[in-house]
Amino acid sequence: SGQHRVPRGATRLLAPVGDPEKLICVGLNYRDHCQEQGLRVPKEPVIFSKFPSAITGPFDDIVHPQDSTEVDWEVELAAVIGKRGRHIEESAALEHVVGFTVANDVSARDWQMRRNGRQWLLGKTFDTFCPLGPAIVTREAVKDVHNLWIRCSVNGRPMQDSSTRHLVFGVPALVAWVSRFMTLVPGDILLTGTPAGVGVFRKPPVFLKPGDEVQCEIEELGTICNRVV
Repeated sequence: SGQHRVPRGATRLLAPVGDPEKLICVGLNYRDHCQEQGLRVPKEPVIFSKFPSAITGPFDDIVHPQDSTEVDWEVELAAVIGKRGRHIEESAALEHVVGFTVANDVSARDWQMRRNGRQWLLGKTFDTFCPLGPAIVTREAVKDVHNLWIRCSVNGRPMQDSSTRHLVFGVPALVAWVSRFMTLVPGDILLTGTPAGVGVFRKPPVFLKPGDEVQCEIEELGTICNRVV
């Protein structure tokens, strides 16, 4: 309407979905990310989760845990469910998506890869480990969600630079697959995986430290920027 506007500088943007019922994630879903760690491209989607308590705003701080020395970044395309469904056909899966946003699947690699029996959950779900935003861009407003460049930089240094066309499993396939196991409801968030360029597989490895600034950007969806404290 153009009414009831407030200055952007006087506002704090929250995550567009702050308390979803489910926060579902996909691992090993870019071919180059599989290659950088010497793994085969999976034949079925690799599913794990974060708890909704990990969600933080698009410009809020990432709190570096005292219990980790290997905090890493992962820029990801996030799909937001808008229509309830179970056993969804892939051909109809996008009808269950209201829109898309940018996520950073922050990861404590020491907990993900060596501790807690190498189960991924704890390393993925520290508080503030899922910056999300800056807004939901509706499905109809995105020309082709499977042809968007996706980037991450740390302190202005490019770390990840790829395209969603390199997804192993696209959004419809992921929605259909996950709905085989659980009912998807409006507000559920599906993180679709990250491309190559994460810190743990660099030589030598690079990890986030307090004072670092992480910027994640996806074409047509916007940019989130979070400081590590």
